[in-house]
Amino acid sequence: MYSRLCILDLTSKKCKRTETVLWYTLPMQTFNIVLIEPEIPPNTGNIARLCAATGATLHLVGKLGFSIDDRYLKRAGLDYWDKVDLKQWETLEQLHAQHPDGRFWYLSTKVARNCYETEIYQPGDFLVFGKETAGLPADLLAANPDRCLTIPMPGQVRSLNLSNAAAVVLYEALRQTGQLQ
Repeated sequence: MYSRLCILDLTSKKCKRTETVLWYTLPMQTFNIVLIEPEIPPNTGNIARLCAATGATLHLVGKLGFSIDDRYLKRAGLDYWDKVDLKQWETLEQLHAQHPDGRFWYLSTKVARNCYETEIYQPGDFLVFGKETAGLPADLLAANPDRCLTIPMPGQVRSLNLSNAAAVVLYEALRQTGQLQ
C-alpha cells in the first residue's frame, strides 16, 4: 500500500515536504494446530474458533469422525469459519512432506516432557494432537521421543478435553514467543 508521508519541520510544525512511501507489514508467522482423526465435532469447532482468535492454521489429518458440514461443528465454530485457515490432509506423512523443515510437537498424556519448559516453541511450530478416544499412535510417539510433550495434570483425571488441551498449549507457545503483547 502506498501512502503520502509528511516530513515535519519541528520548529514551525509545518509540512516541509511530502514523500510517497510504501507501507507494508511482514506477516506474523503463526502456529499450526494439527488434529489427527478428530472424532467430536464440537471439539474441532472450538479449536477452529481458537485458531481464528490467534491466527493459527488448523490442519485436519486423516479420516474425520464427522462431516465438515456437520451442524454441531459449524455451531461450535460460530461465525468464525471464514476466518480460519483450514487445511486437510489424508495422512500425516503428506503434511510432513509439504513442510519438511517444520518443527512438529506431539502432545500426549503418555509422555513425561512438560509443555511448559522454557523456550521450547518457535513461531511456525506444528502442535499435533491425537483423536479424543485414543490419542496419538504409540509408534509415532516412539519415533519422536524428543518432540513429545504433555500437559501436567496433578489432579485425578487422565486427560483434558481436546479443545482445552489445544488452547493450553497454543497460548503457552504464544506466551513464550512474545505474541501475546
